[in-house]
Amino acid sequence: MATSSDAPVLDTLAAMTMDSIEHCGMDAAPLILTRIAALAAMDAPAISYLAHVDPAIKANLTVEQVQDVLVAIAPVIGTARVMAAAAHITEALGFAVAVAESDAEAMAMAESESRRS
Repeated sequence: MATSSDAPVLDTLAAMTMDSIEHCGMDAAPLILTRIAALAAMDAPAISYLAHVDPAIKANLTVEQVQDVLVAIAPVIGTARVMAAAAHITEALGFAVAVAESDAEAMAMAESESRRS
């Protein structure tokens, strides 16, 4: 089955996340915070957090709210997992920023080329 996406797995996971948000009775912010807590508890890799960056932004979550969740769950899951989660979240945010910058550069180049034509 052919796909037009450059990142079909990530796109699928993002779609699943958005579908979950739409079908869950919770408000978006508590839902994403709950998912972040679950990811931390299971020692998820950075890529798992990446699928939650856009929904977190759309839910107007702040860094402080995410930090509060990590503080709240630290006694339950342990400091090693909380520190790993913080590192993975930072890595995911860095990747998201790099992709956004790359997309912005590509759009600017395309616009510049279209003006030359």
